[in-house]
Amino acid sequence: MNGGEKFIAVVVGVLLVFGVVRSITHVEEPHENDIPFYTTASPELASKATDLYRDNTCRSCHSLWSLKDAMQSVPAPMLDGIGSLRTEAWLYDYLSAPNPQLILPSRLKKKYQMPSFAKMSEADRKLMASYLASLKVKDWYLEDTKKLEQEKLTGVDAPK
Repeated sequence: MNGGEKFIAVVVGVLLVFGVVRSITHVEEPHENDIPFYTTASPELASKATDLYRDNTCRSCHSLWSLKDAMQSVPAPMLDGIGSLRTEAWLYDYLSAPNPQLILPSRLKKKYQMPSFAKMSEADRKLMASYLASLKVKDWYLEDTKKLEQEKLTGVDAPK
């Protein structure tokens, strides 16, 4: 090895040792900006509701657990944290409405607006409402989200 190769080998070795020592001694603290989505649903409820979510093609418009289809272009709301915004009773009524736009008007084109699930069985609507109500976010994140949504709707910065 010539002098330049030795120098490069020493630098790589030092960086490698530094990286190993840092990873062993570094304790990651929770970050305030972590996305704090969580659910209070039982595994059984989550499994059944996920099946309904998939079978009813909800994913074609909504994202869940922040996973969006790469081809998705419909700006329907994410369902993460919907249970922090709406009650189970409200969600059930919304899913049961013959025309959901009468409850929550949509600016989307008609073909992308929320369809009625009134013909879905009552048990399935209750199950889905229960699951959606279990999708929560921590309070600090919810407050930030409400401010950003207000700014987006009005074009005016929310008071700090």
